[in-house]
Amino acid sequence: MMTTVSLFAVVFILNCLPAFAPPTWMVVSAMTLSRPGANPWLTALVAATAATAGRLVLAKMAFLLVRQRWLSARTKENVDLVKARLEQHRAMTFGAVLAYTCSPLPSNSLFIAYGLTSLPLTPVAAAAFIGRFLTYSVWVVMATEVAQKVVIDEASIFAYLGGYFVVTQVLMLALVVLFTKLDWRAWFAGRTVRLMNKTEPS
Repeated sequence: MMTTVSLFAVVFILNCLPAFAPPTWMVVSAMTLSRPGANPWLTALVAATAATAGRLVLAKMAFLLVRQRWLSARTKENVDLVKARLEQHRAMTFGAVLAYTCSPLPSNSLFIAYGLTSLPLTPVAAAAFIGRFLTYSVWVVMATEVAQKVVIDEASIFAYLGGYFVVTQVLMLALVVLFTKLDWRAWFAGRTVRLMNKTEPS
């Protein structure tokens, strides 16, 4: 029981962090390697539940701390244009989130941006849970097989964290900033890419 609780706690905390947390799939795989006899499906279920809960906390924090306190009225109006479009395409939004969370890309920026829109979190939570459960199931099964056949090179893991991972995190956070600064009215009107003009009247 304690190992399951520990897995949930570690994954939950990592997914509450806005940036520079180790990839959850890597953490889940590492914990699986240390628990070769654990049920892989239960491990994936616990990890997916914890990851989804953590991302929901992150999205809520983005809404309460960033949107409510830091964003200007003009920026909120700009972001709300995206909100209106997402509300009109709920099925597509669900599918996009599901597809994204099935990838190994970090989802922190996705949930931060989604939280800024103030949209209901239940649909995106459902999509994220399904996506994470599927991917974690694959990683857990692979980790179980790998643990029986090869020796893990920890140096290569830290090299990954020091290079690709850091660069990816910086780029994804930059995309969140761009999300708030891009003039969505111009994009929706004529697919014109430009930054928002703060002096432009509402």
